[in-house]
Amino acid sequence: MKELLDPRNDFVFKRIFGSEDNRDVLLAFLNCVLAAGEGPLLTEVEVQNPYTDKDSPSDKQSIFDIWAKASDGSLIDVEMQLFNKYDIEKRTLYYWSKRYSSQLQEGQSYKELNRCITINLLNFSIIPNDLYHNVFHLRERSSGIILCNDIEVHIMEFSKLNHCAMPAGSGLLNWLLFLKNDDSYDWEALRLNEPKLDKAMDTLQFLSQDKEARILYEQRQKYLHDQASMLDWAIDNGLKKGLEQGLVQGLEQGLEQGLEQGLEQGLEQGIKKGIEKGLEQGRLEGQYKKAAEIAGNMLELGIDMATIVKASGLSHAEVEDIRIKRKL
Repeated sequence: MKELLDPRNDFVFKRIFGSEDNRDVLLAFLNCVLAAGEGPLLTEVEVQNPYTDKDSPSDKQSIFDIWAKASDGSLIDVEMQLFNKYDIEKRTLYYWSKRYSSQLQEGQSYKELNRCITINLLNFSIIPNDLYHNVFHLRERSSGIILCNDIEVHIMEFSKLNHCAMPAGSGLLNWLLFLKNDDSYDWEALRLNEPKLDKAMDTLQFLSQDKEARILYEQRQKYLHDQASMLDWAIDNGLKKGLEQGLVQGLEQGLEQGLEQGLEQGLEQGIKKGIEKGLEQGRLEGQYKKAAEIAGNMLELGIDMATIVKASGLSHAEVEDIRIKRKL
C-alpha cells in the first residue's frame, strides 16, 4: 500500500469532508467540534461549495475552505492552515464579518441574521495556552454573559496534540488524531470510538491509492510550500535590503549635509550632526523601502489589500501605487 496522503493538506481535507457523498462525515465532525460551544448541535448540513474537479490545487483562486449551512440556518466556515499566514486572528474576524453581513438582502431585518461559526484547524500555534481546542464567544468580562450567540470561533492547533493520550471514548480528539496522521495512534481504536471516522479513513485510503489524486495532492503541496517560502523570503529580504540601502544612502546624504554645515559651524560639529541626520533619514527610507518590498511581494501572492496595509504599515494609496507600478 502506498503511503497515505496527509489529510491536513487542504485539498485532501476538502475531498474528505467537503464532498456531497461525505456530508454525513462532515456532520459528525462538526457536532464533535460544536459540542464544546454554547449553541445547539446540528441535525443536517449542506455543503455550499462542494469539491469539484474544477478546483485546481495550484490556482490561488480555488477555495479549499468548506462553506456549510445547517438546517437551523447556521453558517459554518471550516479552514485548514498548514502554514502561518500571520495576523490570522484579525483575518478570521474579517472573513467572519463578511460571511455574517452577507446574509442580509436589501430591506431585510437584522433578526434574519443567523449565527456564523468559524472553525480554524492550524498546523501551528497562536493561542498562548496548552489547550488544543479553544472556543471564543462575545461575552461580558465580569459576569461571563454572552452578548449574542451569533459569533463563535473555534481554533484547533495540531501542535498541542503531541502529549495527548489515546482517547477512551468518542469525541473531537479522535478526529484530530486522525487528521494529525501520526502512526503512533491506533486507527482501529479511533474507528471504534467514532464510527463515522471509518468512512473518512476509507476515503483517505482511496485517495492515497488514486494516481490522479496523488498528482493533484503533490501539486497542492508544492503550491503551499512555495507560497509560504515566498512570504518568508519577502519579509526577511525586504527587511535586510531596506536597512542596507537606507543606511548607505542616508550616510551619504548626511555626510554631504554635515560637511556643508561644518564650513560654518566647524568641521567636527558638522560631521556629527550630518551623520545623526543621515542615520535618521536612512532609517526612515529603509523602513519605507522594506515596507514597499514586503507589500509588493504580498500583492504577488494574492493577499488581500486590507491585510497588506496592516502588515506593511503603508497607506491604501501607497499599496495601490505599488500594485500599479508592478502591473498586478
